[in-house]
Amino acid sequence: MAAAGRGRPVLEVSDLATHFLTREGVVKAVDGVSFAVHAGEVLGLVGESGSGKSVTGFSILGLIDPPGRIVAGSIRLKGEELVGRGEAAMRALRGRRFAMIFQDPMMTLNPVLRIDTQMIEAVTAHEAVSVKAARARAVEVLGLVGIPAPEERLNAYPHQFSGGMRQRVAIAIALLHRPALIIADEPTTALDVTIQSQILAEMQGLVRDHGTALIWITHDLAVVAGLADRVAVMYAGRIVEQGAVDSVLDSPIHPYTQGLIGSVPGTARHGARLRQIPGAAPSLLRLPPGCAFEPRCARAIPVCRAAPSLSRTPDGRAFRCHNPVPQGAALPEMPA
Repeated sequence: MAAAGRGRPVLEVSDLATHFLTREGVVKAVDGVSFAVHAGEVLGLVGESGSGKSVTGFSILGLIDPPGRIVAGSIRLKGEELVGRGEAAMRALRGRRFAMIFQDPMMTLNPVLRIDTQMIEAVTAHEAVSVKAARARAVEVLGLVGIPAPEERLNAYPHQFSGGMRQRVAIAIALLHRPALIIADEPTTALDVTIQSQILAEMQGLVRDHGTALIWITHDLAVVAGLADRVAVMYAGRIVEQGAVDSVLDSPIHPYTQGLIGSVPGTARHGARLRQIPGAAPSLLRLPPGCAFEPRCARAIPVCRAAPSLSRTPDGRAFRCHNPVPQGAALPEMPA
């Protein structure tokens, strides 16, 4: 992975809050999230379903529609504030300055148009270049993501590609304008492990070679361990732990992070029962007072009924917990 953390971040998110007004009440899908991503750096954004990962990505891209809206916070792309910009201004930035790769490539691809038509339109929507030049760029990026015979495959329709190849085309479209930032929302979840590993290796190389900042949204800690430079763990709309990927995964501070790691099959002793986090994530409509993880936490103490503030370790890791896991503590064994 490329060295990261030099100079001003490509993306700075500060105290971001995105809420949804429903008939039942206000859903605080993202509530006070802050992080930064530098050029050539991969940030893994992890957590259970419903933790706010995807809403964070959509908020950055300006893809939150009513009844949702950003109610507080700042999103700066290379120093430029994005919060409060109109849809026309955001549309001019999407694809050119930043791009998103979705879990389902058919959210990017039109099934009734040839690949060349879609890629050429994606180029000419933002740049005054000839069709010939746009096509040449499409051939180039298809080759970058490992599609063989890219000149020929441009003439195909999406249904003529396998699932893995469709996802490579979606990644290629995201790369057409060499954006400063790419947000990938679980783009390899539906693929088999062999194709997944190939795409991850190619994304690593693209980040390293082109200095792109990448946010990889996933629930798969194994993917994060092999891909990311840093990791941010989300729970109930908030980041509960953030730091260098090796230090967080090797020695988690927050009990929720420890629980996620303990739930991975590869961390269990042979023949032992898999560990699991008891209970279920709370409804974002009815969050418990204080720490949202307190009802499920084996380390909960009375003070956990008050919201924990952000703390930092000497090595720069950040966490929100009143009773953090001691450094170097082993994962607890499940009863037989």
